[in-house]
Amino acid sequence: MAGLIIKPRSRIYHGHDWVYSSEIQKTFGAPEPGDVISLKDFRDRPLGTAIYNPDSQIVARRISRRKQKLDQEFFERRIQQAIDVRERAEGVDMKLCRLVWSESDALPGVIVDCYGDHLVLQTLTLAMHQRRDIIVAALLTLLEPKTIILRNDSPMLKAEGIEQEVTLLHGENPGPFVVDANGVLFEVDLLDGQKTGLYLDQLDAHAAIAKLAKGKKVLDVFCNQGGFALACAKAGAASVTAVDVSESAIAATNRNAELNGVEIEAIKHNAFDFLKHHEETYDLIILDPPSFTRNKKTLNDAMRGYKEIHLRGLKLLNPNGIISTYCCSHHATRELFLQNVVQASVDAKRTLRMIMNHGQRLDHPVLPAIPETEYLKGFTFELAPSR
Repeated sequence: MAGLIIKPRSRIYHGHDWVYSSEIQKTFGAPEPGDVISLKDFRDRPLGTAIYNPDSQIVARRISRRKQKLDQEFFERRIQQAIDVRERAEGVDMKLCRLVWSESDALPGVIVDCYGDHLVLQTLTLAMHQRRDIIVAALLTLLEPKTIILRNDSPMLKAEGIEQEVTLLHGENPGPFVVDANGVLFEVDLLDGQKTGLYLDQLDAHAAIAKLAKGKKVLDVFCNQGGFALACAKAGAASVTAVDVSESAIAATNRNAELNGVEIEAIKHNAFDFLKHHEETYDLIILDPPSFTRNKKTLNDAMRGYKEIHLRGLKLLNPNGIISTYCCSHHATRELFLQNVVQASVDAKRTLRMIMNHGQRLDHPVLPAIPETEYLKGFTFELAPSR
């Protein structure tokens, strides 16, 4: 088997499964893009088996510490292990969850989301994309879904040399249908929708924040399809305003509000401008933006953006009000994000008391040795009395 010899002090010796080009001491056996290769240390001792793409910044991603083939038996075994993890996890609805989460389930680049009888597959690494037919066969054997849809529309694909594609791999297009997430109804369109409609990683946070919303005046900024707004409205909020720059997101929020029999004022507006120029104040403000950065080069600019929305949000908060804020970039650590909120509170002359600490749901498992598997972090604060 062709492979790589890895330099001393590389991250793979510390439990990480990625190999960057700068960590390669030697390539042997002329591997081709997408091949399964062997990894060895600088003393020629085996480090395991990996998938290979010399055109990617991450040249190799380890799939096993032993010799391994990427055949259907492999995929069936790994996917079943991933399913077992979710079945053991408290609070995970097996009919509405992420069944496979890439490196966290030792399937780098493979993501499978379950919406009842319908599965959404992403293949974000070249080797896995080349073997998508085998992955589909494994999913059919294990789960017998009615539909499998490939939603390869992530900007991450460019780094692997994969063209974006959204297509039906198995079954018939289910069209728009309704799912129940913690008692809140959402319309989803897995094939033709601009987005699938749900951020599965945030379902726990929706329910947690809804418990604080009864009788409160709520503002949900970057509302997407209305996840937080709908949960708060169903929990008895006095009023709910939802803001997003996307016209399709606002339309979806309005449809979902009608489905749930609740009233939400959904406003199409740039969130930064809305927060800057809006004068109305609120009892509960939720800030859940898309990632402001996808690489370390733009991290400082991203943190300025986060500080801006934190500062503006705090100024719209009523006495004893609550602000809940989230970041979905692994480049911004939990500590850095928390410090960003603290700096904004100092500039706004507000004192905050933390009442909740948030992370991704258990169907998005975190491997501490691979920090990239933990991307979502959030905090909920109560405004302390003036001092």
